[in-house]
Amino acid sequence: MEQQQLKTVIDKITASPVTHAKWLNSLSMMENTGARKISRYEHPVHTDIIVLKHAAEEARHAYYLKKLIARVTPNACPDYSFQYLLAPVESHHYLHRLDTQACRYLKTTMGLTGREMKHGAYLLVTYAIEVRADMLYETYQEVLTAIKSRVNVKSIIKEEEGHLAEMTRMLQAFHPQWESLANDAVQIESALFTAWMKAVEQEVSD
Repeated sequence: MEQQQLKTVIDKITASPVTHAKWLNSLSMMENTGARKISRYEHPVHTDIIVLKHAAEEARHAYYLKKLIARVTPNACPDYSFQYLLAPVESHHYLHRLDTQACRYLKTTMGLTGREMKHGAYLLVTYAIEVRADMLYETYQEVLTAIKSRVNVKSIIKEEEGHLAEMTRMLQAFHPQWESLANDAVQIESALFTAWMKAVEQEVSD
């Protein structure tokens, strides 16, 4: 999905406080899913400070987005139940599908298995997500600024930029052809993101 198309969808989302609250809740749920996936990936002994930092920041983003809901409409979206999310099935499955497809890609193209495959998938999935987060949150913030919303995601944008730089360095250490691997991961993510946003668009247009 192109940036202008995304902006059009977000314009529709932010026009309704209830829909906007569900959007924030969906983003919070996805950030929380990312934090939990990183925690499961962590090695019980050989976990470095970057991975710990990344997990902590993803969890903080989930908490921050959840808090922002009160600025849109009080007492909305108490949890991540389907009725409090936009396109709940696609929102729930987006990261899981990306993780699964990244693992399959690494197994097929590089013959990786076990811990090596999980490490590679962590790097590729996180890189692709950070590329997407830069575009998604920047576009969202443009809309928020234009409508003079009390909501803002500038702090998340800054941290996501730092994540992307860190993942780039880790991918460079992982494989000499890291750019080719990263580009393939971005293509996989792009198809999943488009499917998710089309489902969101359909819901907000109904």
